[in-house]
Amino acid sequence: MTKNVSSLARQAFAIAALFVCSFAGAAERPNVVLFIADDLGWSDMGTYGNRDVRTPNIDKLATEGTRFNRAFAASPTCAPSRSALFTGLYPMRNGAHANHSIIEPNVRTWPQYLSELGYRTVIAGKTHIGPREQYPFEYLANSNVSPPGKPEVLYTDLGVPAIENLLKTHDKKKPLALIVAAHSPHVYWLENQGYDPATFTLPPYLVDTPKTREAMARYYTDVSQADKEVGQVRAALERYGYAKDTLFMFTSDQGPQFPFGKWSLYEAGMRVPLIAVWPGKTARNATNDAIVSLVDVLPTVIEVAGGSAPNNIDGRSFVDVLQGRATRHLDAAFAAHTGDGKMNRAPMRAIRTDRYKYIVNLRPDIPYTSHISNANGRDGREYWDSWVELAKTDPAAARMVQRFSQHPPEELYDLDHDPFELTNLAQDANYARTLMELRGKLDTWRVQQGERLDFAPMPEDARHGELKYRE
Repeated sequence: MTKNVSSLARQAFAIAALFVCSFAGAAERPNVVLFIADDLGWSDMGTYGNRDVRTPNIDKLATEGTRFNRAFAASPTCAPSRSALFTGLYPMRNGAHANHSIIEPNVRTWPQYLSELGYRTVIAGKTHIGPREQYPFEYLANSNVSPPGKPEVLYTDLGVPAIENLLKTHDKKKPLALIVAAHSPHVYWLENQGYDPATFTLPPYLVDTPKTREAMARYYTDVSQADKEVGQVRAALERYGYAKDTLFMFTSDQGPQFPFGKWSLYEAGMRVPLIAVWPGKTARNATNDAIVSLVDVLPTVIEVAGGSAPNNIDGRSFVDVLQGRATRHLDAAFAAHTGDGKMNRAPMRAIRTDRYKYIVNLRPDIPYTSHISNANGRDGREYWDSWVELAKTDPAAARMVQRFSQHPPEELYDLDHDPFELTNLAQDANYARTLMELRGKLDTWRVQQGERLDFAPMPEDARHGELKYRE
């Protein structure tokens, strides 16, 4: 870790000089808007095939640009995922590999790179990154709002009027790089607004109880809230004259707070939506199956902005894929989950190829836990007790509760035939060669990353395992 960080620091001056020399004139550089939903599953929008949820604005976005079908978070937890997104480094290398943790000194970030390219760098909404001095964004005032009488953080919403005012008053002579980080659909989910839980098609890894369906209705309501905010921000971009010269990207930090989603490296946890609209550059109503990682977003944006990303970060630009000049990017996506040492204690690592997912569980000797099973009330546990109760009499429910709570040392899934990852092939002799190959690649990556199981530096106000973790 020290060697990696020192290397980044030594090259900082040279990188800055390269940026100054390489970027084009301001008129040629697009604005960049990155909208990040919070805990949104990749398949929980109409454009990704979900027929139960209402997401008209995100669906419209996809018709105007390119939808990526194989985008992956570097970690299925807020702080590590966002830190990877904003540094181009996987969590082990940037230092923020545990939830609520902060990056190592001298690690460079999105606002540093883009400000050197002449951009005004602004973040609105959720942050969950630190320390602030290493993220010299302009933090938009009034972009986080809480309803009267409700506690902050878990009930915080995106302050869209503040974003609208920013767009109205910004001097367009300077290109804008704006992060819009929504709070939806992170728990607490909104109360159900017009969804009929009885009509839902639940994924087969969820235990079907009335409580599960009620929770899904509230989650979908919050997904619709995020969709509404996407529409509001895009309308403001159009109203104030940004739409034609802006690269608009939409993604999520990780999957939703359901079992086998957030805090896990199954598809529902590490696979995320990614949609890009860049008028005149991205194809309309296009889909792409290239494997991309969220660590690739920063170097992509740097290239779009006219710069050259340093070659010692993990991410690689996918501009060629974005503009339709290439159909492939990565051979595999990697991801890591370390946890926070309290609620989430069972570390996992994964490699995901076109066809297979291999997961290594580093502490199979301890029960897997998360806020879903250990928290209180509507912080995720509202349906878990109904699973445990049904498991007493229903063998299928019992198997799913056991599968959630106890992970084997290794897991291997053939995603072409088992998209919900229900059949572990790690002990199947027919897949021994595939297992060995993926195990070797993941082991090599772990060594390159500087594998760590300790818990990274935490800000003084971090409160692991309590309700205040949505900031």
